[in-house]
Amino acid sequence: MRNWLVLLCPCAVGVVLHLWLLLLSCPAGGPGKKQQYRQQQRQAAGLLAFFPHWKPKHYDVIVGVLSARHNEGLRNTIRNTWLRHLKQHPGLSQRVLVKFIIGAHGCDVPVEDREDPYSCRLLNITNPVLNQEIEAFSLPEDDTSMLSEDRVVSVHFKILYPIVIRSLGVFYDAKGLGFQRNITVKLYQAEQEEALFSARFSPPSCGVQVNRLWYKPVEQFILPESFEGTIVWESQDLQGLVSRNLHKVMVNDGGGVFRIITAGEGSLPHEFTQGVEGIAGGFIYTIQEGEVLLQSLQSRPERFVQYINKLEEEDALLKEESNTYDDIVFVDVVDTYRNVPAKLLNFYRWTVEAASFDVLLKTDDDCYIDLEAVFNRIKLKNLGRPNTWWGNFRLNWAVDRTGKWQELEYPSPAYPAFACGSGYVISKDIVEWLASNSDRLKIYQGEDVSMGIWMAAIGPKRYQDNLWLCEKTCESGMLSSPQYSPEELTELWIIKERCGDPCKCEER
Repeated sequence: MRNWLVLLCPCAVGVVLHLWLLLLSCPAGGPGKKQQYRQQQRQAAGLLAFFPHWKPKHYDVIVGVLSARHNEGLRNTIRNTWLRHLKQHPGLSQRVLVKFIIGAHGCDVPVEDREDPYSCRLLNITNPVLNQEIEAFSLPEDDTSMLSEDRVVSVHFKILYPIVIRSLGVFYDAKGLGFQRNITVKLYQAEQEEALFSARFSPPSCGVQVNRLWYKPVEQFILPESFEGTIVWESQDLQGLVSRNLHKVMVNDGGGVFRIITAGEGSLPHEFTQGVEGIAGGFIYTIQEGEVLLQSLQSRPERFVQYINKLEEEDALLKEESNTYDDIVFVDVVDTYRNVPAKLLNFYRWTVEAASFDVLLKTDDDCYIDLEAVFNRIKLKNLGRPNTWWGNFRLNWAVDRTGKWQELEYPSPAYPAFACGSGYVISKDIVEWLASNSDRLKIYQGEDVSMGIWMAAIGPKRYQDNLWLCEKTCESGMLSSPQYSPEELTELWIIKERCGDPCKCEER
């Protein structure tokens, strides 16, 4: 029996090592590799079942550093500053585990071919209609016009490539009686109270009839890429408008230069619209800089080939970096800004499965962190208790509907309290709740506001601390400060080591 045990022990150790490598492995890009990565994760989960009594090493704090795939410079700066200090500190090195959180897959769409730089959605423009005016909406031949009871109708849209709107129009079926209505059409930029331009239709001034719409020219503005706007039709009479359901009109998007955004898609808060969602007319537009667009589309295949080759090189460099430093956790998401909340949830799941700990500190790779000060404060204020969330909280923060922080899925005008992203600490039980519910938690536009929304469901004890700085500034005794370049982080740490304070160094 003893001989069998001697033979089995090395095998068991080998299986455990294999399990650990599976959990930390980084796949190369491509669908086949992604499938292989998921299969490895399933194998790892299955192997864990064979070792129910195996306990990983315990840490007082796990530090998760959100990092983009291409931010090797920032990661190396951290390795050469506060992380190096941590490893050299006898009282901290065995109590803290630091991991960089990186998406296992790079976006396979070049930045210039995406709808926006924050996601991985292809800018799907094909056969653009150039050098001519385009009617945005048209009616099917068998359409029967009818008055509705709605006096205000609106439609929301997003510009994917610059256009110029030349005319605004209204539907009207006069049945031989001529134009007998008073209607105002206005175009608003999202979240703006004043219209960019408008057109007023009345019996003495009804514009020009084109097909089954009446149009009036407007001041010509170039609507840039990523512009989001709303066209509002409003009847000035007691009667309603001639309007259509969005699904009963034909959208002429010029080959894909704009897109209608509907509340039915679940991506538009109800109060973001004015009146009833629908179409009560249209607009005439032209595509701006059409030749530039055409050249870009023609060069797209070559650009994709070059970009995929670059991704493969990036995968190889990341794998080498991971093997060298053993401080990266690759999570099974495409590494883009919009996917940062998913990266965080995946990391929480990893921590619960792969480590034992008391609290978790989350930060970003462009942040200065003073871990010793964090440890001292946890001990001083007993911040390792269950159901604890320690950070610098933003309160009543308005929801942005446009730009990088665009949020179309959260319906309220303001977010619940959330900690700014330079750093915060949560207790183990909160991490476990997030990990166990990660498949059901809804992803919002940013990881900091997503965390606030998720935490609103469980109501942790929030400990406010202004020393977790929200803006790029330096204050004596600060725990964190964000938005630094590698050179700036290095300079802060040099001053910190020389003088004990990263913000000043008095002559002695």
